Amino acid sequence: MAKKKSQPLSLFKISIALFSVLLLGALAWWWYKSTLPDFIRYDAFGIEIPTEFSIHGIDVSKYQERINWEAVKGMEVEDVQIGFTFIKATEGLGNMDAYFKRNWEKAADAGLPRGAYHFFIAPKSGADQAENFIRRVELKKGDLPPVLDVEQTYGVSAAKLRVEVKAFLDRLEAHYGVKPIIYTNVDFYNRYLKDDFDQYPLWVAHYLKKDRPRIARTWAFWQFSETGYVNGIRGQVDFNVFNGDSTDFQDLLID
Repeated sequence: MAKKKSQPLSLFKISIALFSVLLLGALAWWWYKSTLPDFIRYDAFGIEIPTEFSIHGIDVSKYQERINWEAVKGMEVEDVQIGFTFIKATEGLGNMDAYFKRNWEKAADAGLPRGAYHFFIAPKSGADQAENFIRRVELKKGDLPPVLDVEQTYGVSAAKLRVEVKAFLDRLEAHYGVKPIIYTNVDFYNRYLKDDFDQYPLWVAHYLKKDRPRIARTWAFWQFSETGYVNGIRGQVDFNVFNGDSTDFQDLLID
């Protein structure tokens, strides 16, 4: 009789032991993941790069001068490769970036998904600035949505700024048939745009936090450094990550 009673007790002990092993394994895995660095420094890029994102990109303007886009696309260090680029197209009412046409064409030739952005001058008509962009930029299948770069008020009121920003965005959305992306920094967004423009995809600049930008709303792109280096570009360049996987990224592209 004693032997018959010991069998279920032994199974119970085995179950407890197995549970303990699994629990210790889970705790060890949690500890390992929690102690991983948020950023890893890549000497070839000259900066620390966040570890939680798999799709990396840069943004450029005339200040990067003549770019070898094949070299940009071909650079791969461990698990990091440039997977997209934003290119300055226009500014204000009539200006176009001196290198836009070349960058726009050569980035596409190199096989990089590309997006064009407009630098916003707040005292000027938003609708007229949109026309400047539309005249210069033809978006094709596989391109990123158009981008409004708004970072300064130039002394105009918050209310006036929001009116002109909305006019710009509405005109672009009507023309291209896709909701534009807003680029700005965390403080500017929270002070001038919050609540009124939360429905737009956000590309946010923030350099002070290691794991993600300090902003409450969802965001699509994060500009986390302005001091990176990439093959094919002389001098420093801004680095960005996309907040999602490859399927999310493809869904964002113009179809």
